Amino acid sequence: MSYDESQQPTRGRSGRSTLTLAVAALVPTAVAGWLVWQGMSGPDGGPSAASVAGAAASSSASGDTRDDDVPGGTTPAEPSAPARPLAGKVVVIDPGHNPRNRDHTAEINEPVDIGTTTKECDTTGTSTNAGYPEAEFTLDVSHRLRALLEKEGATVTFTHDDERPYGPCVDERARIGNTAKADAAISVHADGSAPGNRGFHVILPARVKGGGADTTAIVGPSRDLGEHIVGNFVRETGGSPANYLGEGTGLDVRADLGGLNLSTVPKVFIECGNMRDSSDAALLTDAKWRQKAAQGLAAGIRGFLKK
Repeated sequence: MSYDESQQPTRGRSGRSTLTLAVAALVPTAVAGWLVWQGMSGPDGGPSAASVAGAAASSSASGDTRDDDVPGGTTPAEPSAPARPLAGKVVVIDPGHNPRNRDHTAEINEPVDIGTTTKECDTTGTSTNAGYPEAEFTLDVSHRLRALLEKEGATVTFTHDDERPYGPCVDERARIGNTAKADAAISVHADGSAPGNRGFHVILPARVKGGGADTTAIVGPSRDLGEHIVGNFVRETGGSPANYLGEGTGLDVRADLGGLNLSTVPKVFIECGNMRDSSDAALLTDAKWRQKAAQGLAAGIRGFLKK
């Protein structure tokens, strides 16, 4: 079949107009792109300082920059170790009496030398009118005190921990503190005075020298320890010094206690309250109050050891 030009598609005026408009639209876009590139280029055709600074600012604002990409960048600090202000310190805790002393009356009545005289090995201790024993109280407070002191780094030694059939005797209790070379020693007790006698008191060693006893070197530091304990015990428990001795100071000095007479390290006794008074007994039998008592003792010992 012969080729007939009449069958070839023809471009009308409308086709040419469309193409012209498309080209016209592309020209301004190309020119604009060229102008932008020229604005960002430096004299040698590379990127200008202004364009680099702008890019860096944009990156920083968008949060893309990491600490290790920036000179002087910091990394999160590691949490510091818990403070252990009593690290290297030795504390001896002497829980007064022994829960089973009552089953060994013959043994605990044997006399022992306390330097200036003799005294029975130990006693059963007192109790509340309802039967809560002093020996149970002293162990509980001593355990709480040990936990607090060890948390602060102290090395804590007990004279006994309810693992013995009776005792130890008062002379041995002193020797345990001496052998440990304790920085501080405390004997925990509760009193058995008359009803109406309320409050706590700390017993300090008198100046005693004779036989195997010589407290000359420990009288001063023991008083310092006792004074720290009084102030902190009041603050933590909200209690008051004894109203029946010590003239409101919370301090009493005695020369008849083997645990003090034979000590060569700073040592005190504390009578945390009167078990025979109903108001004090209500405190002594309350676990929350016993925790406060332990906190007061720990704070007093800490203050003494850190001075």
